[in-house]
Amino acid sequence: MRIYLIALCFILFACQSKTYKVTEIDTKQVIIDSTYNKSNEIEAFVKPYRKKINNEMNKALAYSPKAMFKSEAKLNTSIGNLMADAVLELGNPILSQRENLKIDAVLLNYGGIRGGINKGEVTTRTAYNIMPFENEIVVAKLDSLRFKQLITYLVEAKRAHPIAGLNLTLQANGQLQLVEVNGKPLNQAFYYVATSDYLVKGGDHMSFFTKADTTYNLNYKLRSLLIDYFEQQDTLSSKVDSRFTQLNPKS
Repeated sequence: MRIYLIALCFILFACQSKTYKVTEIDTKQVIIDSTYNKSNEIEAFVKPYRKKINNEMNKALAYSPKAMFKSEAKLNTSIGNLMADAVLELGNPILSQRENLKIDAVLLNYGGIRGGINKGEVTTRTAYNIMPFENEIVVAKLDSLRFKQLITYLVEAKRAHPIAGLNLTLQANGQLQLVEVNGKPLNQAFYYVATSDYLVKGGDHMSFFTKADTTYNLNYKLRSLLIDYFEQQDTLSSKVDSRFTQLNPKS
């Protein structure tokens, strides 16, 4: 019996975990460029997948007669207007079918436009360049107070955040002169504003969205919406217009 107890103690002692301590860290930079030898085995494995992805990404969806970039103008741009109009056009049927509601306006953010549209073919890759994120369209129900805060945000920012359904005119001194929603003055108790799941959480300082009465996630990625929109358009016709302007702005 004593022998078994001694053996058991020995086994338990031997099984105790040891504590190790890092005494030294050694790093080495490995530069991977054109001089780095490829693995033929890995290259052969990846090649068919790369070809398939490139074929999908380079698929022509529409044609743009001009280049569109967000630096085009100060208060509204061709690419921003295109994005906002696309959300209004393709998002409305979804909200109407699901909730029997209508989108009044769209607000996205200038910083969310990560690429542009070159003159010529518009491809799937174009949509990924514009919107590389996985953001989805969300509609926020804002009361009149929060909606006025949205207007104030745009007036103070004086930046080409993509908008649709809204018309804003600033005086020469930058103060608001006119605001309309679908051609009408502000007179509703609530407004349904389509935006992104990032902005509805208060991103880009849009805190008014966090006070929304209700939100509706359309489960529709903004990038997917752009791809669908491009496929429907054939030739893009978006341009800078009068949806957000300033009268004789002072330099």
